[in-house]
Amino acid sequence: MLTCPTTALFSGMSGGKQIPLGKNLRFFGDGYQIAKQIAGTRYCRVPVMDGEFLCEETTARVPAVGGGNFLVLAETQLQALTACEKAIEAMLHLPNVIMPFPGGIVRSGSKVGSKYKALMASTNEAYCPTLRGLVKSKLDPTIMSVMEIVINGIGEDDVRLATRVGIQAVCELGAPAGIRRISAGNYGGKLGQFKFHLREVMA
Repeated sequence: MLTCPTTALFSGMSGGKQIPLGKNLRFFGDGYQIAKQIAGTRYCRVPVMDGEFLCEETTARVPAVGGGNFLVLAETQLQALTACEKAIEAMLHLPNVIMPFPGGIVRSGSKVGSKYKALMASTNEAYCPTLRGLVKSKLDPTIMSVMEIVINGIGEDDVRLATRVGIQAVCELGAPAGIRRISAGNYGGKLGQFKFHLREVMA
């Protein structure tokens, strides 16, 4: 956030454990930063080249649900990207969820584990079009691009709702737009305690 032009950062969380936010980021100001208290809330002002970065000093940390996801399988890269952007646009209107990756869209979908022991995750080769002839692929010959949307939310119902809204937005485009299938990352229960089954979510 600090590096993005025009941004400021405010905490919408209350309760829970307080953790440093601007309290640590302010040191980027190299001694030129200042703090200000307004209506009982402390803010940090950090000088940056387009003006200043304003940030609350602390934020709350509360339990949440991470890693809900769905995959958009399309004939071309542009079609997959267009569909995912439409889904993100629809999901941004919902409370209590974020799509944590840049632009909300992931091209490097992962699986749990790797042939390299130091890595916890690695590329999900079953969904990589360029590996179709080398691995046990989950892609038919018409699919040349797969993109993923990851959803984090305050609660399970928030993630379910966002998933449904996002998928519905993609489905409105349908097959004429090159969308061939919707799927989801399946990690065999090895990644987190929450599981979101798309058929149940869409029911």
